[in-house]
Amino acid sequence: MENLANPYFEIAISKMKEANQELYRPEEDVVSFVVCKNAQVAVQNFLRGYLLRSGIETKKEDTIDSLYNQCRELNKRFEDVNLSGFNCQYENKDSRYCSGVEKVSRCFDIADSLDSFFRAEKIIS
Repeated sequence: MENLANPYFEIAISKMKEANQELYRPEEDVVSFVVCKNAQVAVQNFLRGYLLRSGIETKKEDTIDSLYNQCRELNKRFEDVNLSGFNCQYENKDSRYCSGVEKVSRCFDIADSLDSFFRAEKIIS
């Protein structure tokens, strides 16, 4: 299952890089929607990858909250990862709610905290 999980982690890391590059642009040039959606995809793929690595298959319709809760059941240390503030209506794929660099930075920070968590747990390198 670990080999099946790796593509999810690769996508997550790639989307993190794309979001990070967007955030390094001048504030007036940042496309908030791009950062938010890349952060959303990264979070989803980190969580799906972890579950798959643990032998648990996910469904396309699983929400980030449900994926996170499943991960917490497997590993209580997930409680150290705070997903609160992911207020960009991430479940709505067509949402244009994300606006403003501060709000988008929070979405990125959440994805980044998952990245750091997985590195600390030696799940990704």
